Amino acid sequence: MSKFTRRLALGAMAAAAMLAVSPAALAQAKKEVLGVSMPAATHSFMAGAVFWANEAKKDLEKANPGIQVIVKTAKDASEQANQLQDLVTVNKITSLVVFPFESAALTKPVAAVKAKGIYVTVVDRGLTDTSAQDAYVSGDNTAFGKIPAEYIAKALNGKGNIVALRGIPTTIDNERMDAFNAVMKNHPGIKLLDAKHGNWNRDDAFKVTQDYLTRFKEIDAVWAADDDMAVGVLKAIEQAKRKDIKLVFGGAGAKGAIKTLMDGSDPLIQANVSYSPKFMYDAIKMTGEARLKGQKLPANNIVPSVLITKANAKDFYFPNSPF
Repeated sequence: MSKFTRRLALGAMAAAAMLAVSPAALAQAKKEVLGVSMPAATHSFMAGAVFWANEAKKDLEKANPGIQVIVKTAKDASEQANQLQDLVTVNKITSLVVFPFESAALTKPVAAVKAKGIYVTVVDRGLTDTSAQDAYVSGDNTAFGKIPAEYIAKALNGKGNIVALRGIPTTIDNERMDAFNAVMKNHPGIKLLDAKHGNWNRDDAFKVTQDYLTRFKEIDAVWAADDDMAVGVLKAIEQAKRKDIKLVFGGAGAKGAIKTLMDGSDPLIQANVSYSPKFMYDAIKMTGEARLKGQKLPANNIVPSVLITKANAKDFYFPNSPF
């Protein structure tokens, strides 16, 4: 066989080998680079979300050699916007799962990512312009505001003074507050004295509650709207030696709050509402698996929130979780 004939034969064999590769194998050969951008673990809920993000990275990469997951955390909205640019220009991501630090501040940076043809899944703290995303994954924020309001109204027999603590200014905080207020409109005997941002932070919640306790001489219940904030609220009440407050309703089902509920060790803690940070794991896993198949997620993916009482608290207690 001449050198020319041998080259033709080798070329034919190579072509045949390429044709023999399945479409699935070709798809697998194309690397999916999934970027994950989220706030740093500044409080226990976010520590749980970061934990679940890294669990999703580990499980996705182990099960799918064709995907790389890059997790970045930011201390504020500005740092997160810069990290998004790096994920696009440096890491060359093909898809993004983003948990915005703030809604308004991150909307344009995320929209710029989507404009590059990158698939975008937004988690929890929604954007102010939903056209900047392909999919949305969250807990049920309407129920998160509605359930505590209904519980507090019933516990107070429709009469009393209450105060509320809001989270960081975001679309989900608005949804929760709107749902809470919608219920309270049906109970004119309950007066909402004030609702200030505690930023889902124990120290901030402590300061806001100190202000409430100074200004208002009679408070029947506090909607803390977050289990971390509830810790700050309880500390302020204890230091002020206030005996008028009958109920502090937190939220999200942190293990410490659920254990307190199970044990009945604090009479102010009577109920909670579920909102697990595990949706971060679900969002990353669903997005990664869908993109590997060239598919899209449904536009909205909502995880239900339910009332937690002493009767069912054991079903929501996860002692090995960071949250």
